[in-house]
Amino acid sequence: MDNIKKTCLYQKHLDHGGKIVEFGGFLMPIEYTGITEEHKAVRGDVGLFDVSHMGEVLVTGKDASRFLDYMVTSSITTAPLMKMTYGVMLYDNATCVDDLMMYKYSDSKVLVICNASNTDKDFAYFNKFAKNFDVKVENLSDEFGQLALQGPNAIKIMEKISDKKVTSLKLFDFDEFNVNNKKMLVSRSGYTGEDGFEIYAKPCDIIELFDLLVNKYNVALCGLGCRDTLRFEANMPLYGHEISDEINPVEACLNYAICYDKDFIGRDALLKYKENPKRKLVGIELIDRGIARGGYELCDLDTNNIIGYVTTGYMIPQTESSRVDRPVALGYVDINYTELGKEIGIVIRGRVIKAKIRDKKFMKKKYVK
Repeated sequence: MDNIKKTCLYQKHLDHGGKIVEFGGFLMPIEYTGITEEHKAVRGDVGLFDVSHMGEVLVTGKDASRFLDYMVTSSITTAPLMKMTYGVMLYDNATCVDDLMMYKYSDSKVLVICNASNTDKDFAYFNKFAKNFDVKVENLSDEFGQLALQGPNAIKIMEKISDKKVTSLKLFDFDEFNVNNKKMLVSRSGYTGEDGFEIYAKPCDIIELFDLLVNKYNVALCGLGCRDTLRFEANMPLYGHEISDEINPVEACLNYAICYDKDFIGRDALLKYKENPKRKLVGIELIDRGIARGGYELCDLDTNNIIGYVTTGYMIPQTESSRVDRPVALGYVDINYTELGKEIGIVIRGRVIKAKIRDKKFMKKKYVK
């Protein structure tokens, strides 16, 4: 327990009755009032998440964009300024080191957001190759706190607490604003499939903003439990589940984040895999009664041969955004079982439950583009 970290908002979580668990090396709230209630608050109104456990790595120098072009699958040199870019950092064999969000201020300054459990690993991996470029790589994670204000009414609150119109931001835009009279980095983004904002600032300023949003604006507090149901419903990958150091981004259906018109680590292995893919991430809908959980095996209904496994599964709380009314899952299956409507089996506590392959569009997204 001595090595487990706490965010700047840890005491606030205790004060507001958050149920604390270990996640990504941090003590974080899994829920406050309940996962279903918090999920519905984000889909129908607005919710607040502490995401200060995420890592922030700053890359500066005249080769910053060119360096990141080599490190990740997406193109950073051609990416627009003041716009976030999603990409995946790979090993030589094309499996995933991490998936990253990059905030490009200029060709010589990019802020990289890492998954909490991968920050130290990512920082070391960046530095392994940085010596070949004119760049400086700094791990600034301890200098930031971060809040995610998510939901259709997030914009109304941001307009009240910001010094200029945040409506100018569209999906993945970012800029610096005075929020609660303090300088903060704000992006129109999130990990929920809803409109919303991610807010970065000094830890002390994040604590003050948290108090303002909760005490004055009565924003519903949300834990990592509904963050997972929300990102799953929106078909967003989670490291350690849909992507990992045993999974490549092609089989994870992240082709939109891959630019083959440049060199990057893992490119050759990825091109070779594309010639003969073995498996694919698919949506799964249960036909028989049951709920598929991460790690459950998938099988052929006739032979019971194992053909894959579930990465994440839930009975998603029903809202106006829902496109499913049955338990669904994401999972990897043998490439010969990916046809939509194909019936397969899920092994749940020793029993084979019938399910079928479906698309991964579990909800209707309402982004502001």
